[in-house]
Amino acid sequence: MNQNFKAARDFLLRHRENYAAVLSGFRWPVLDSFNWALDWFDPLACGERRDQTALWVVREDGAETRLAFAELSERSSRIANFLRRLGVIRGDRILLMLGNEPALWETMLAAMKLGAVVIPSTALLTQEDVADRITRGRARHIIAASEFSPKFQNAPPDCTRIAVGEPVPGWHRFDEGYAAPPEFIPDGITNATDPLQLYFTSGTTTKPKLVLHSHASYPVGHLSTMYWLGLQPGDIHCNLSSPGWAKHAWSCFFAPWNAEATVFVFQQARFHPQPLLDALARFRVNTFCAPPTVWRMLAKEKLAGWKMNLREAASAGEPLNPEVIEQVRAAWGVTIRDGYGQTETTAQVGNPPGQPLKPGSMGRPLPGYRVAVLDIDGEEAEEGEVCLRLDPAPLGLMPGYQREDGSVQPLAGPVYRTGDVVSRDADGYLTFVGRADDVFKSSDYRISPFELESALVEHPDVVECAVVPCPEPLRTAVPKAFIVLRAEVPASRETALAIFRHIRRTLAPYKRVRRIEFGDLPKTISGKIRRVELRRTEQSRNKTSPRPALEFREEDFPELR
Repeated sequence: MNQNFKAARDFLLRHRENYAAVLSGFRWPVLDSFNWALDWFDPLACGERRDQTALWVVREDGAETRLAFAELSERSSRIANFLRRLGVIRGDRILLMLGNEPALWETMLAAMKLGAVVIPSTALLTQEDVADRITRGRARHIIAASEFSPKFQNAPPDCTRIAVGEPVPGWHRFDEGYAAPPEFIPDGITNATDPLQLYFTSGTTTKPKLVLHSHASYPVGHLSTMYWLGLQPGDIHCNLSSPGWAKHAWSCFFAPWNAEATVFVFQQARFHPQPLLDALARFRVNTFCAPPTVWRMLAKEKLAGWKMNLREAASAGEPLNPEVIEQVRAAWGVTIRDGYGQTETTAQVGNPPGQPLKPGSMGRPLPGYRVAVLDIDGEEAEEGEVCLRLDPAPLGLMPGYQREDGSVQPLAGPVYRTGDVVSRDADGYLTFVGRADDVFKSSDYRISPFELESALVEHPDVVECAVVPCPEPLRTAVPKAFIVLRAEVPASRETALAIFRHIRRTLAPYKRVRRIEFGDLPKTISGKIRRVELRRTEQSRNKTSPRPALEFREEDFPELR
């Protein structure tokens, strides 16, 4: 077991509720060579965690799969030997498309042991998306669930194909790997700087970038995520995230196993709150992380009807409504703590256990991250872009973006700019304002779409929304909201009036949304709203353009005056 890594991990566990001590005393471990699967996970599986459940998958029909640390260690070694026999060597790229099933975790560990690079991919990708990822990611091997095999019809013929599940003609069967030898011998040392994972960003404004992480940046970097989540040895941790996205690696893989906790997964073909709540209560999950959308859906249930064993609750992606936080606190006695990070990083900012929370704030810098709030001129400001100082760079930050030719574009300059704008108060708490390219001016006031959207979704008929600038001669631009309504709510004048009245009660006059349009929202494959498309649509319209059929304007309602 790597003692430098363990010492850094143990320091965070010892001081889990002493933010000042952690911030001043934590240091990233110095690592020349490091292979998290071989130097951390396997030693855990040989020690006191040998028989503890490492992975616990529960299906909607009640079927369960439980794998102890020792079992998962052995199974991943067998799969590593199997992949080696099929030609996977150090540095090879493996495109992985699996659901929340044990083979996903086994493959991740196996690839790590081999020194191969995993390209996690969501099942939402089209054939064209898959072909692009194979080409730009330089993938040589494919491991996918059998039902996803049609997506790979256009893959190069020399790609190794391995199917998990039912046999697929021309594909190797993943199950054959369980017959491979259980002892794995690495072919050499893994450098901490060697590549480990390649993620494609969401591409909300441009073509997805290729984020490259090393054997240090994500496995070790997620010590900050472990600390934010408040994980401890022996915990049963559930995180709601889809495979293929960085948050899955954050909280379904590295952070819980860094803490020696159990990863708990509840499989649902389609999300329904009540079965999830039943599972959390029945299986006594004690740490839980979910995106704000899920928390809002859960809060619509009578939460006090479920007796929970939760000690920690967390959320990330956007601030939660204070009402939701209070409902959960009243029902279960736990406070949802927000956190912030990116695919390019681990958790950078958050509200760790035992610290005072401020409504709407995503917290303060987490250990190992030196966060600066800089204005457009690079000067410290009370409102500006979240930047990470690079002298030296935090270990949880990617080494760089992969270029089209396969080389890595290293980070340069004194800071890494996240592209996210925040405000900072006197106590150092950061509150999200919006993406740097989403903030706009109206009548010379700076408008944060995120703030307006947060107010809009508090209306019971609004499922989700996006606010963009709409050109207007007098004010230069006015805020316009594109809104998705609940299925049973009509896109009518009466509904628009109710929303405008809600806006008037909740927002200052200069922030008010002046126009509303009902309809669907353009999204990336990861579900993020492409505001850039909505902005372009509004900017392309002129005085002679026909007014959208489902657009309503504040001036249409004399009763508001």
